[in-house]
Amino acid sequence: MYCVIMAGGKGTRFWPRSRVALPKQLLNIVGEQTMLQETIMRILPCCSPENILIITNVHQEALVREQARNIPPENIIAEPVGRNTAPCICLAAALIRARCNDAVMAVMPADHFIQDAEGFRACLIRAAAAAKAHDVLITIGITPTAPETGYGYIQQASDTLPCFDDVVRVERFHEKPDRATAMAFLRQGNVFWNSGTFVWKASVILEELCTHLPDVYRTIAPLQHEVSAHSLPSFLSDVYPQVPAISIDYGVMEKTSRAYVIKGSFGWSDVGSWSAIYDITKKDEHGNVTRGDVVTFDASRSLVFAYSRLVAVSGINDVIVVETDDAVLVCSRDKAQDIRSIVEALERAGKRAYL
Repeated sequence: MYCVIMAGGKGTRFWPRSRVALPKQLLNIVGEQTMLQETIMRILPCCSPENILIITNVHQEALVREQARNIPPENIIAEPVGRNTAPCICLAAALIRARCNDAVMAVMPADHFIQDAEGFRACLIRAAAAAKAHDVLITIGITPTAPETGYGYIQQASDTLPCFDDVVRVERFHEKPDRATAMAFLRQGNVFWNSGTFVWKASVILEELCTHLPDVYRTIAPLQHEVSAHSLPSFLSDVYPQVPAISIDYGVMEKTSRAYVIKGSFGWSDVGSWSAIYDITKKDEHGNVTRGDVVTFDASRSLVFAYSRLVAVSGINDVIVVETDDAVLVCSRDKAQDIRSIVEALERAGKRAYL
């Protein structure tokens, strides 16, 4: 099995800690290691370094190489421009097929939190066995625990794969719902959160890309026949800007008849905001999550992170405070998703030094 780690991103949702050149996967906002390093360590027991590919971008390539020194240098590929997940996956599939024609590949983001690494690997190995035996596209679904409106949802059918009764055909993919629809999904019971982790043969995803995204396929797929580490950067700089930007979910998974889902139970979060960090982190006796030189008094249910100086908070509840050497964020915990708007406002104001 090959593993592909998607390690791009713009670094907006965790401002001011994250920046354009330093998105969350390159930060240690959850544990001692960065999220990219944790992703690599999580899969190493079931995938050798030689079979791990990391797709990043030119702005973050140097840091990715520094953080992933246990991965062969030729396995770290930098996109010259961001084009969403479908071109990224097409690129990885073509490179893998050039190495091993019938290889199974698992695709995962670099910036997700997984509590039970062993459970994740077991699910990945089971999905890989199913993908090897059948020409299908498998996504890992997470049983919802709340009416989350920030995730896509997967509705399963009733028919399963032969010899794999835990791998069930996908009836339909649903975009991020409103709260009422998310509540209905929660009651329904046959709907999962879309984890963004996929398993399939490289040849099968290339077939589906050819069918549903021919412009992406025609531009990138020649790499499966002729590629060298020396010529790859030049090839990508020539052709990648021509590729349409589109997600694998919208471009392929929502259209294919080969989609199947396997349930994953390993404590998953896409860690999409500072409030998500609060949710998955151990709290003190007042419900606070703190890091760095922090003093709290008469404060509760808050996240306070200090990276360069003392931060003291008093008489406030349910807030997020993040201090860096050049900026401070203070916001209500339930408004954490609005941080992207702050970044957009900074860009409009020409304050690029803070981005």
